[in-house]
Amino acid sequence: MATNKSSLESTLSAAWQRRGLLACLLWPLSLLFGLVATLRRRLYAAGWLASTRLPVPVIVVGNIFVGGTGKTPLTIWLVQALREAGYVPGVISRGYAAQSGAGQPAVRHVSGTSLAAEVGDEPVLIAGRALCPVVVGRDRVAAAEALLQAHPEVNLILSDDGLQHYRLQRDIEIVLFDARGVGNGWLLPAGPLREPPSRRRDFTVVNAATIPASMPASTVRMQLVGEQAVQLGDASRVRALASLQDPALRITAAAGIGNPQRFFSMLTAAGLVFEALALPDHHDFSDKPFAALQAEFILITEKDAVKCRQIASIKNDPRIWVVPVTAQIDAALSHQIHQILEKLRGHPTA
Repeated sequence: MATNKSSLESTLSAAWQRRGLLACLLWPLSLLFGLVATLRRRLYAAGWLASTRLPVPVIVVGNIFVGGTGKTPLTIWLVQALREAGYVPGVISRGYAAQSGAGQPAVRHVSGTSLAAEVGDEPVLIAGRALCPVVVGRDRVAAAEALLQAHPEVNLILSDDGLQHYRLQRDIEIVLFDARGVGNGWLLPAGPLREPPSRRRDFTVVNAATIPASMPASTVRMQLVGEQAVQLGDASRVRALASLQDPALRITAAAGIGNPQRFFSMLTAAGLVFEALALPDHHDFSDKPFAALQAEFILITEKDAVKCRQIASIKNDPRIWVVPVTAQIDAALSHQIHQILEKLRGHPTA
């Protein structure tokens, strides 16, 4: 099942990079999708649909490209940069694949040891790496209000995703892309976009080695850098990626993220030779995909490690090593955001 889902995602991703026959056949539906999205956005802007202004500034980190573009590392970087600038940030998120429904709380507070099945993998990673208050909930307004009630010291909210959650008013919007740019430039289902490429935003960030030509001139480049591997079951065991450059080593690199190729490309750039195992985004690892692998080392992402640590048979496999990454971003982005926030301090936010 996982392989079939991953193959489907790869097929769609490839189709969305060009305006081929399938995309052209779906183009009329994309016009309808765009009409609905535009109408919804304008209804909120005109006040016909109610939205909420929080008593603190709100920064939304999101994407218009379906799937992962690297929002979580960017959110962690922003938390750290804003903290250094004197703010006390908190993070809200939907919590993808988190348990929901009757009998489940509407919002959940997250720690670095929370169960991914209950709150989602990315919020657990953010809580563990950024060391800030994190609350998840489908209703981001409710999540933010719960966070502020529990942590009155927080004076800025970062929303991990939620660009299209217009019920939450925001002060700064950051739209993140990766090397795929805007794909074929069309909206769903003919293309990979939730909103038109011309959609307004305050900042555009591209998570790639080079900035695609389709991006605005003011685009900021972001790169994810990893130099070490940490054994999943024993964090005291650390080794440099350079020590794994021997082509005789049997290495498998596995990634259950929105764009696994980003992880594989980073490892290739580090000089590693490996077999790539692309898994569906937010894969839960209940199918134990590593059990039959004939590998000496299995390298996984931090996001996947959140779930793998909570499965005993995987956590205790000494072959599995996590590759932590750090976002490297032009420091000017933090400075520009800080300038906007300073202007906001001179105006009431409620």
